Amino acid sequence: MSKLHTVLSTLKEKINTFYLLAFIPLLLLTYYHTRWLFAMTIPIFGFILLLIKKQELPIYHSAKPVQKASGILIIIGSFFVYYALVPFFPSISFYTAANYAVYLLGLSLTFFEATALKETFSSIFLIVAATSSSFISEWLEPPLSPYITLQFARLIQVILNVLGIQATVYTPNHLPIISFPTIQGQTISAVFNWYCVGVSSILIFSIILVILLIEEPGNLKSKITWSLVGVSGVLILNVLRVVIIFITDYFYGAEVGGKIHYVIGYTVFITWLIIFLYLYSKKTSQT
Repeated sequence: MSKLHTVLSTLKEKINTFYLLAFIPLLLLTYYHTRWLFAMTIPIFGFILLLIKKQELPIYHSAKPVQKASGILIIIGSFFVYYALVPFFPSISFYTAANYAVYLLGLSLTFFEATALKETFSSIFLIVAATSSSFISEWLEPPLSPYITLQFARLIQVILNVLGIQATVYTPNHLPIISFPTIQGQTISAVFNWYCVGVSSILIFSIILVILLIEEPGNLKSKITWSLVGVSGVLILNVLRVVIIFITDYFYGAEVGGKIHYVIGYTVFITWLIIFLYLYSKKTSQT
């Protein structure tokens, strides 16, 4: 009995050490991305996904010496991913989500047998896929931006007009510009570009959905329904985000609107993600 207790105690200590080491790099990410909160969202959600798998990891054996050595080398190498990426992305920070994804791979190989990667794969895939969403967005921009950006600007114009703000949209250089007078008598003019539409947030949310719905049991109809709810929520909130910025411009001026513009995207996305995950968890707990 005491032997079993010792084994279980050792296993629990190993699991706790694994999660402690998985958490520590998030502090590095916080340090390097203090001004860009969105860069923290995906790694943190990746860690949460990993935390959900805590009950699954004890069934796996410890890594063998050769694999453990390779895992440690990958962990060490993860801190130098910057030097591999900086020739292609000069503005990249020293420690990014890419570093963290490689780090988690090495950590898994260090602690557990290779088959345990199926438990950490969802976290690693989320981080890699979501951080690649900006490149996908850039790839989609040339064929889709001319149409989608203009229609998005016109939709915002209609909403502002309904709210009593006399907005107009014109396109002098293929980029729509929305203009409206403020209550202070000033005129606000804002250029709509591809990033105003919020394509990156839609892509990231879609990736989270894919992982979430693959991981959870449920019939196909239910998964499609929840996917539509999730993506529709992001689309609606992207419109609401821009409307709130312009309403702030209208009542309080461009300076205050600029401050709102800086934080509202992160706030709206994270809030909707939390609400959606809560509602989805309540649904799955009842089935």
